[in-house]
Amino acid sequence: MITDKALSGKVALVTGASQGIGRAIAVALGRRGAKVVVNFLPDANGSTREQDARAVAAEIEAAGGQGAISGFDVASSSSVADAIKAIGSEHKQLDILVNNAGIAINGLLMRFSDDQWQKTLNVNLNGAFFTTRAASTLLLRAKEAGRIINLSSVVGEMGNGGQAAYSASKAGIIGLTMSTARELASRGVTCNAIAPGYIDTAMTADHLPEAQRVKLLEQIPLGRIGLADDIANAVAFLAGPEASYITGQVIRVNGGLLM
Repeated sequence: MITDKALSGKVALVTGASQGIGRAIAVALGRRGAKVVVNFLPDANGSTREQDARAVAAEIEAAGGQGAISGFDVASSSSVADAIKAIGSEHKQLDILVNNAGIAINGLLMRFSDDQWQKTLNVNLNGAFFTTRAASTLLLRAKEAGRIINLSSVVGEMGNGGQAAYSASKAGIIGLTMSTARELASRGVTCNAIAPGYIDTAMTADHLPEAQRVKLLEQIPLGRIGLADDIANAVAFLAGPEASYITGQVIRVNGGLLM
């Protein structure tokens, strides 16, 4: 666990940060001293996600950082643009962007609907593009080099039966990462991707029955399912000064599932 304050004075935005891996990432950045804006998807009929986001902001404060929240849908280009503009006005800077928001809709290719395909790409891939595009101006103005960290997946590199849309969206993230890294490198902004393996979150629990979990463990050399903190620690490293010469890379955090 990285506990120094190397990110003091930095402002970070983590999308999809009200739960799971995003929550762990937000707290890890706060632990390093950052002010972290916790993005959540506003509820259509309540404020559960906002309450979760506020709880994450409180965790960030307890960890030694500063917490704030911002509700917007990453799949909406106009909502993203408005939210990034508001973040720039309120916080006067943005130094770190973590594109974490994502969904998994599983199903066999032959039975997968157009709507399921489009929704997956809209959130996972379009969302990262919209947010990166909107945030680029602020990141280029960062006092020290800006950081972009995108969440891909092991299945974005190796594929997986029943996850054609999810795999395609996460493979797209890798291409987006490398192109962004090349475009922004002249200004010192780095862009990297983290490719998690199977991580113990509510989302994976919903899609990984116990029998499959046991079988999967046999394929992981380290012999365990990953934790959200395993991903958060890698993101905290890439966001810090230690990673200033790393860009355009895919960092595999998968216990050896894919080498």
